[in-house]
Amino acid sequence: MASSLRLEEPSVFAGQWRATLSTHDESPEAQTLQDKPSNVCLVELAANQTIANGADCLSAWLEQTPIGWFADPDGLSITGKEGSRIQFFSRQRDGLYLATLKSGLMITLERTAPSA
Repeated sequence: MASSLRLEEPSVFAGQWRATLSTHDESPEAQTLQDKPSNVCLVELAANQTIANGADCLSAWLEQTPIGWFADPDGLSITGKEGSRIQFFSRQRDGLYLATLKSGLMITLERTAPSA
């Protein structure tokens, strides 16, 4: 049976993203409005499928240093130093991805508006 999901080109994901750490009972939007900079990271996914900025911030949440990323038909994967997947983000809608950590906390990855 053929899948209706298509694999996006890396250029679709390249750019600035906002990662927000929250609990299941706390909306990412409410979390972003709070004055808790440690719960929000700006992450840049480079066109060469590396993480250009924000890896240090994400590593505190993932307990491993993220090095790269790749597109999946139903989401986005973050990879570690060996190139293996360390976290999968499922697609919620265009520009919004969600991952649940072992701890039960959630990371929302949302594309930021391009700067003019």
